[in-house]
Amino acid sequence: MHVLDASAFIHEYHTSEPMASIPMVQAELEDEHAYRFDAMEGAGMHIHIPDSETVERVERAAAKAGDGETLSETDVRLLAAAFELDGTLVTDDYAMQNVAEKLDVRTEVIAREGIEEQRDWLFQCQGCGREFEDDADRCPVCGSPLTRKNPSNA
Repeated sequence: MHVLDASAFIHEYHTSEPMASIPMVQAELEDEHAYRFDAMEGAGMHIHIPDSETVERVERAAAKAGDGETLSETDVRLLAAAFELDGTLVTDDYAMQNVAEKLDVRTEVIAREGIEEQRDWLFQCQGCGREFEDDADRCPVCGSPLTRKNPSNA
């Protein structure tokens, strides 16, 4: 089962495998891309609504990977659908690919190259420069904002 992100409809993705998506993806699409979603649904594409427990599991994995703030609600639910359906997530979104690897969900890219490595982001204080593994709005030491930092550049 291939679980399709909005980019699959935008880039006219085709496969002979069974396909699925979620209603929130349709809401992101406009014009001919929305019509493509409707046509594929009419042709048998499965529309899946993931369980809330699976959504929470994806949110925990995203937070642990440092991508919790990056993923939209649609992204989280799409990852949850791919997880539940034991499917291949079709997306060009790097953050989704990173979290999918954490969940052992296969991915397929469409128009861009896939991620080269899985990352567990670090968070660096903009004031005192300290680094933290957990994401927060503010530094617990000095109160300055934290920004996401690539651990490869540490």
